[in-house]
Amino acid sequence: MTTSAQTLTLVKDPERLEKRLKEIPPEPGVYFMRDASDRILYIGKSKKLRSRVRSYFRDKQKLSDRIAMMVRQVAEIEFIVTDTEAEALALEANLVKQHQPYFNVLLKDDKKYPYVLVTWSEDYPRIFITRNRRIGKKGDKYYGPFVDAHLLRTTLRLAKRLFPMRQRPQPLFKDRACLNYDLGRCPGVCQGLISPEEYRKTIQKIAMVFQGRTGELIDTLKSNMEKAAEELNFEAAARMRDQIGGLKSLSADQKVSLPDDTVSRDAIALAADDQHACIQLFQIRAGRLVGRLGFVADAQSGTPGAILQRVLEEHYQNADSVEIPTEILVQHELPEGEMLAEFLTSRKGRKVTILAPQRQTKAELIEMVERNAHYELERTQKVGDRNSEAMQDLAAILDLPELPHRIEGYDISHIQGSNAVASQVVFIDGLPAKQHYRHYKIKNPEVKSGHSDDFASLAEVISRRFRKYAEDPQMQRVGNSDWPDLVMIDGGKGQLSSVVAVLQEMNLMEDLRVVSLAKQREEIFLPGESSPLETDAEQPGVQLLRRLRDEAHRFAVTFHRQQRSDKLRRSRLDEIPGLGFHRQKLLLAHFHSIDYIREASPKQLSEVSGIGPRLAQEIYDYFHPA
Repeated sequence: MTTSAQTLTLVKDPERLEKRLKEIPPEPGVYFMRDASDRILYIGKSKKLRSRVRSYFRDKQKLSDRIAMMVRQVAEIEFIVTDTEAEALALEANLVKQHQPYFNVLLKDDKKYPYVLVTWSEDYPRIFITRNRRIGKKGDKYYGPFVDAHLLRTTLRLAKRLFPMRQRPQPLFKDRACLNYDLGRCPGVCQGLISPEEYRKTIQKIAMVFQGRTGELIDTLKSNMEKAAEELNFEAAARMRDQIGGLKSLSADQKVSLPDDTVSRDAIALAADDQHACIQLFQIRAGRLVGRLGFVADAQSGTPGAILQRVLEEHYQNADSVEIPTEILVQHELPEGEMLAEFLTSRKGRKVTILAPQRQTKAELIEMVERNAHYELERTQKVGDRNSEAMQDLAAILDLPELPHRIEGYDISHIQGSNAVASQVVFIDGLPAKQHYRHYKIKNPEVKSGHSDDFASLAEVISRRFRKYAEDPQMQRVGNSDWPDLVMIDGGKGQLSSVVAVLQEMNLMEDLRVVSLAKQREEIFLPGESSPLETDAEQPGVQLLRRLRDEAHRFAVTFHRQQRSDKLRRSRLDEIPGLGFHRQKLLLAHFHSIDYIREASPKQLSEVSGIGPRLAQEIYDYFHPA
């Protein structure tokens, strides 16, 4: 059901609010909160929609500051009814993933904990460690986040040594395998010496390690080893024996003593202050601690039980059914624990129990998990205190009314005007928020090879960044999560003046604070001031700006090098008539380099999608003139 945008929020129109609440049925389902611009603010689920939605408007004193702010913006409520509570939970997960509403963000993506990414979307999947959950394609799978990055890297190195797998993202040679194949470290993926189906079986074994199923994998390998020995295939048996030995050394972790070693368990607990909630999830299989996962959440997002519930929901929605344990121990009672247990039971195909133990061994396990969560919280607090000190110092330097929550930094990169690009980097509460980073290609025709203009380039980038606010003066600025509290330009008075001029033309300077940071003496300039502020280059606030400036520079230079490299790769192909950008891209994707394209025969060239026999012959003739 779709509604038109309302001019008044529901809290300011009690009559319409009450009418809308009565229309919501007391059944299981999912509800949407929309603002006056028809933007989805929040997606939730409940076994009784009417009472759950009504609680937002009747129990305001029980709401966190974050949710109370959301309620004040709600202009319309929509809902979808489901048959069961478990269906509501699954539907909510899919809708949140699709729409990513701002107020549904609970787990903070602070890049502290690494994940393992398996690129199942590829015929020959790769496995690597990443701290960015946004780089994968549809079908790829993340495992984690893992607390111990060193142990994770050790595990991946061991897996690559024990199991022959793809070692390079691109082939080293066009027509032969590299040394890794001769050493037995790679099965010859680049030359198709192993089928995708057989190779994926190997990757599935490695993935079991990151799923906490090492014991199950060892049992499978033992069975296969015995079978190979019976068939007198001693080479394969010896290889599996070595794999089993390596996996056993990997799983020689701390033994967790529990009364029933046959039950697979997860234990979860948190420690929180006014801002952060650090959550630890211990994975215990056959009485052994096989994995320790860490999460950081917004402490204001709900009660401890609600935070644990959301963490478990997000974690298990991304997990395979074999990764779901039969018993989950929780530090606090979950507000909708029965719904979650029903959902996990349907996913696993076996009964899943959720308990909040109060005594004996299981309670002691929860206490151990909670102690680890407290250690993580202390570490988070130290980082937060350092960033808070830097933001307070910066607010004092610039005479800001409040701490700068969101700071944006801009820089330009080029070589004498060629391949000019710009970067936008964002720090949230003093930490890089890479999900908000952005690249710009400079479109100004006056900026070209042999003629650079950083002033005009910065003016263009700032104009493009804030254009939507200039075009819609009614759009909320201050308080909007997309609106920066401070903008920092890499440069001196000239760069700052060009940016200020374009912002004044757009009528945005009134609500936007802009400064520049000059490289030579780390001097801060304010608009309209001829002299820099009196600061010390080593004081916390200036150091924060320097980190922002350095990150903007790094990001711009990286993108510039990428653009320059792409241009160099295509420069010779541009000279071939009839070979446009799209076909160049297809050729390079197939052959990976111009050298390989030069060596290819007309028949090999024509095998590329979009390259017919006639064009293939023209390409060949270009590289092999008579």
